[in-house]
Order: sequence, then structure tokens, then C-alpha cells
Amino acid sequence: MEYQLHQLKNGIRLLHVPSTSTIAHACFLINAGSRDEQEHEMGLAHFIEHLIFKHTEKRNTNQILNRLESVGADLNAYTTKEYTCVHASFLTAYVDRTLDLLNDILFHSIFAKADMDKEKGVILDEIASYLDSPEEAINDDFEDLVFAGHALGHNILGNAQSVSKLEKKQVEAYMLQNYRTDEMVLAVMGNYKWSKLLKLVERYFGEIPENRTTVRKRQVPILLAPKQVKLVKPIVQSHYMMGTSTYSLQHRLKTALLLFNNWFGGMGMSSVLNLQIREKYGIAYTIESNYSAYSDTGLFAIYFGTDAEKTKKALQLIQKEIKKLHDKPMGTLQLYRAQQKFIGQIALAEENRIGLLISMAKSLIDYGQIDSLSTVFEKIRQVTTDDIYQIVADNFQLDNWSSLWFCPED
Repeated sequence: MEYQLHQLKNGIRLLHVPSTSTIAHACFLINAGSRDEQEHEMGLAHFIEHLIFKHTEKRNTNQILNRLESVGADLNAYTTKEYTCVHASFLTAYVDRTLDLLNDILFHSIFAKADMDKEKGVILDEIASYLDSPEEAINDDFEDLVFAGHALGHNILGNAQSVSKLEKKQVEAYMLQNYRTDEMVLAVMGNYKWSKLLKLVERYFGEIPENRTTVRKRQVPILLAPKQVKLVKPIVQSHYMMGTSTYSLQHRLKTALLLFNNWFGGMGMSSVLNLQIREKYGIAYTIESNYSAYSDTGLFAIYFGTDAEKTKKALQLIQKEIKKLHDKPMGTLQLYRAQQKFIGQIALAEENRIGLLISMAKSLIDYGQIDSLSTVFEKIRQVTTDDIYQIVADNFQLDNWSSLWFCPED
């Protein structure tokens, strides 16, 4: 896909992806997330994401929320373990308005005490809601099990105690430490002349003070002994997660593991786990595998939800499929079919334009470059059966896996 790049003097990078659509998209991606918090300030990155929609030096909450919604546009944000992202979709004519608002909320928010107190209540409700959804809670709790004692294991939302104690000085210190201008990407997809877009971006972001004064010091997680934890909860269904730490974003087998995960338990009804467990035996209303790659580590996990009395049977069937991976390695034809499926899904995903734009911005932060679709496809085609065999050997020794079971009360 065609794109243009420019770096402002303060270090902020601009990515422009031309489009002929009447709808444009923009995202502002910052290489800062919940893993960059101190132990006593869990939930701070997510708290900041909420606060930027409150008051700025020139706008109140209603003015911020209505600035784009009044013209039918969409504005939203999210926080992950390693990123904070604000994104918008809007009619092409409103790019000036969008960039102005992004500048205002990201660099001119005032973090008033009244807003902070109010938003703490909102987040505490969000935490309570999350705890009422075991299929969501088990994901974060499992990461906390695998990465125990490390910031990667912390819940992005924080907890009731940590959120209640957050103060403005912590917000400002976190942003000074982690909102480095050379680790920010502003990405815009739309039908704009490059010269015009450059002028707009220079106007709204060129004068942002440079912040490269700190050096990020993310601690690499220490590999811990596996744990098996069973928690009895007042729930109806059984929820189970099992897995292990694995390859980082930079590992040579990252693409191969993404392909393997997609084949084994990823998107679609034709994955191995779905066909062999859900469809064949009618066990587990949800069963899937996931691979999360971080800058210095990763996590591979299998999740399923089922009736309590079917839990052990589901586990036996999963273990049987994992044994097959060792006893009968993936063949050439299987690999070819898995590659074709994965390539097709990636091509279809390009229809999600804002998702594509955010993905390209992440690639700039993670690798300093953006691969074309043809390059991505070629990397997938270059995966070999030996790569898959190595993935199985490295990651599918069940003695090294941890597990977390949310078990219903009798």
C-alpha cells in the first residue's frame, strides 16, 4: 500500500496513507501503556486515556465530545500493555477539526481534580463490570499468573485500591517519563494532498515541545516456574486458560507462530481446536488460542468455556491435539492450506481501514518501517514445516505450561 512519511523536528512521525474514500481516518499512537507504570500506580495509563476527554485549556467535556460527533464523526481511544491510542473516523472535509482536537486533548488537558475524582468512579464501575465477566477477567488474571511480579501481568484497568489513590502529580510524571515525542506516530488515511496535510500537521503538532529527555527502561520478565491455579467462583460455566510465555515481536519465528496460532485455534470455525473439540464432540461453546507478542516477550494461550462437568474431557481432548503436534508434525499440504487461509484473512482485514491504519502506525513504532502487503504475504509463504516443528518443540511442552481454572461452585 502506498504511503508517505515525515518526521517533525520534535520527533513526532507523520504517516499518510492516500485514499479516494469520502471517509478519512486518523490515529495518534503513543508507545506507552500499562507496563510502564510503577507498582503503586496500576491503572494510570488507562486513567490518563479517560482524562484527556474531560477538560483542556480551552474546552470543557461537552465541547470535546461534540467537536467531532456534531459532524457525524467518531472519536475513541484505548490502552494496552504497551500502547495508548486515540483514533477518529470522519468525513474528509473535517481533517482540520480532527487534528485540532487531537492536539488539544493530548497536549493541553488540565487534569482537574474534580474530573479525576469523577472518573475514578467511572473506572471503578468498569473494574466491577469486568469482574462480572469471567471470560474477560480470566485473560488478564492468566497474564498475571504467567508474568507474576512484573508490570506485564497487571490488569490494564488497575484495581480499586490503586485507582482510588491516583493523583495529578503521578499523571504528569508518567506523561513526562513515557510520552516521548520520538515514540509517537500520527497516522492519517484520506484523500489529501501531501503538501496540504504537512502544513496542517506542522501547524498543530510542529510546536509541541520535544521530549526525548528520558530513556525507556522496560524490565524484561523473568521466566517463572509454571503454576496451576483453580479458583472457585459463583459462576455457572467453567472457564479455563492454559499456556506459556513465548516469542517477542522481534523473534525470527514470530510470523510462523502467528500463522500456527491462526491454524490451531485462531479466527474462523475451521481451526483445529474448534473442529476437533467443539464440532466433533460438542464440548466447549468457545475454544480458541491466542498469541500476544510484546516488545521483549510473548504469550501463547488456549482458552475454553464449557459446562463444569465437561471441563476434564475438554482438557483431555486439548492434550490429545497437542500430542498430535509432536507425533505427527504439520505436513507440506497442511502448511500450504494454513498459509492460504491466513493470507486471505489478512487481505480481508484490510477492509477495516482504521484497523489497518493503526496496524501501520504500530509497525513504525515496533520496527521503524512498514511492510507492504506483498512483503507480509511473502513472509507467510516463507514459513517452513521445520519452523512449525521448532515452534512445537519450543512451546508445547505441557510440563512448562501454567493454567488457570475458574470453576463454578457446586
